[in-house]
Amino acid sequence: MTLPLAQALRIGSYAVRQQIKGGRYPLVLMLEPLLRCNLACKGCGKIDYPDAILNRRLSFEECMAAIEECGAPAVSIAGGEPLLHRDMPRIVEGYMARKKFVILCTNALLLKKKIDDYRPSPFFTWSIHLDGDRHMHDASVCQDGVYDTALAAIDLALEKGFRVQVNCTVFNDADPARLAGFLDVMAERGVETTISPGYAYERAADQEHFLKRERTKTMFRELFRRGNGGKAWKFTNSPLFLDFLAGNRSYECTPWSMPLRTVFGWQKPCYLIGEGYVGTFRELMEDTDWDGYGVGKYEKCANCMVHCGFEGTAARDAMKRPVEFLKVAMGGVRTDGPMAPDIDLSQQRRAVDLHAEQVEHEMTRIREQDPKAYRRATRAA
Repeated sequence: MTLPLAQALRIGSYAVRQQIKGGRYPLVLMLEPLLRCNLACKGCGKIDYPDAILNRRLSFEECMAAIEECGAPAVSIAGGEPLLHRDMPRIVEGYMARKKFVILCTNALLLKKKIDDYRPSPFFTWSIHLDGDRHMHDASVCQDGVYDTALAAIDLALEKGFRVQVNCTVFNDADPARLAGFLDVMAERGVETTISPGYAYERAADQEHFLKRERTKTMFRELFRRGNGGKAWKFTNSPLFLDFLAGNRSYECTPWSMPLRTVFGWQKPCYLIGEGYVGTFRELMEDTDWDGYGVGKYEKCANCMVHCGFEGTAARDAMKRPVEFLKVAMGGVRTDGPMAPDIDLSQQRRAVDLHAEQVEHEMTRIREQDPKAYRRATRAA
């Protein structure tokens, strides 16, 4: 993203200091202060929890503690739908008061109603969820009219002086020509796009339309070929990450670069895979078997090329090889020729499904800590 200079320097200097120190460090806190949503998207793995869990909210104090614990210079607030959280304006202000760069993700259905609860700031960006053009997006979220609502919300936010970006998840039935047309529309509005292939959440209702690695690479090559190596459009993504999507680089993920704090706690090992939760960020960093996860190591990771796992890798690569970064940034993504060798999957360990166990554990905790809320939720169910 083309950040204001002060914010770019703040984030860049943090990354350089941490790189010099060595070891693992977060770049962006991924925050899910609630899992409740007003949509039921086919690719979502978080809408089938019991009501007692969907009714949970992280408090303002818990949200502030999360950023203090991990020390990341930026926070991406998702969910669920964050605008359903009554304390969200206060949470955003609390982060900005701490000089943290805030990206507030939303499906935009409530944005017109809620927008005056927020103020434009160099530290604040709306991230609107749009998975392509009208046909592509409304099919993705399983509801007609959402694309038009989101587009109107983008125009309203821009009119009021907010920074706005679009978050676009690409599935395996995406048409590169239609997707290119969508990116043209966003570029005409001056809106940047965060683009990423979809990841097959274990609990997602639709498991058939997530991209596999080979299809991801060929699809992104076809897409970038239509946009002068991607230079025709404005992306928040690192050029090296885009080059990776097109099969020109062989990266291992950096799962700790974007740690997730959710209503369950800190999720192990990453934003995309739930293999247990811990109470503190230190426990996450010190007690997670990081060597047991990643492409080629664990079956659940096999097809992942998602930005929250690999943008951190691209950022580290850019610091180590700035000439490579500039080469792709200026020349665009290569869309022909041989692809980089992929990671061998033959030795990966089998996946383990821990979802039911985690849900049972959380329901027990809710029953013990807030029996009235538990009874209300179970009666409603």
